[in-house]
Amino acid sequence: MSIPRPESRMYRFIAFIVRNLMFSLCKYDWKGGENFPAKGGFIAAANHVTELDALTLAHYLFDNGREPRILAKRGLFTSPLTGWALRGTKMIPVDRESAKATQSLKNAANQLGDGACVAILPEGTLTRDPELWPMEGKTGVARIALTTRLPVLPVAQWGVTEIMPRYGRLRWPYPRKKVTIQTGPPVDLSDLYDRPQDTATLREATSRIMDAITTELEQIRGEVAPTPRFDLRKHPEYEAKMTSYPPVERP
Repeated sequence: MSIPRPESRMYRFIAFIVRNLMFSLCKYDWKGGENFPAKGGFIAAANHVTELDALTLAHYLFDNGREPRILAKRGLFTSPLTGWALRGTKMIPVDRESAKATQSLKNAANQLGDGACVAILPEGTLTRDPELWPMEGKTGVARIALTTRLPVLPVAQWGVTEIMPRYGRLRWPYPRKKVTIQTGPPVDLSDLYDRPQDTATLREATSRIMDAITTELEQIRGEVAPTPRFDLRKHPEYEAKMTSYPPVERP
C-alpha cells in the first residue's frame, strides 16, 4: 500500500486531517486492493448508505495509492467549510436534474483521462431500501464508463451506519466501529462500447454495475440481497428525507 503524494499542498493538508479523523472513528477491514489497475485511471462505483461513506470511500482509495475525485452536488461547493475542502481537493461539482449535469460528466471523464480515479455513488442519493441494500442507480456512471472505456470497479461498504445512521446524527465514536470496504474485479462492459448510448444501453450498463456492487456487499454481509432491486422511481413517497422507513412491498 503506497500513500499518494498529491502535487496540491491543499490536498495533502486536507488528506492529513481526513485520514486521522477517519482512523479515529473506524477500525477498517479493507479488501480487494489487488483489483486496482496497476496504472491509468478508473472509476470506483460504490453503494451509498449514509452521508459519511463518501469520506470512508475516499480514505480507502487514497490509502490504496489513488488520488480520488468524487462527484458531489454543487450545493456543497458553496458552503464555507465543505466548499473550501471540495475545491481544494479538486472534487467535481454535479448539477443534478439540470442540463449542466452533462458538463459535470465531461469534467469527470477529462479527469479520468489524466489518470485520476473518479469515485461515484451511482444511486445519486442515500439508498431508500428498507434493509440498506443498493437501489437502482442513475445512468451517469454508465455514460462516463462507456465514453472513457476505462475500468469500472465495484466497491461495497458496510458498517458506516454504526457511526452515522442514514439521515441520522454522529454517534458516540468510541470504541471505534468496524467498517468493511471491498472492491471486486472490473465490470465487463466491453460489448456495450460500440452501441448507441440510448436509454436501453445506459440502463444495461448501470444494472451491471449495481449488480456487481451488490454482489460485493452480499459477501461482506453474508446475506443475499432481495430482488428485484429497490427502485426509487416506483416509490416516490421515499423521495424526501425520512427519519423512519416503513416496510415496503417490493414490486
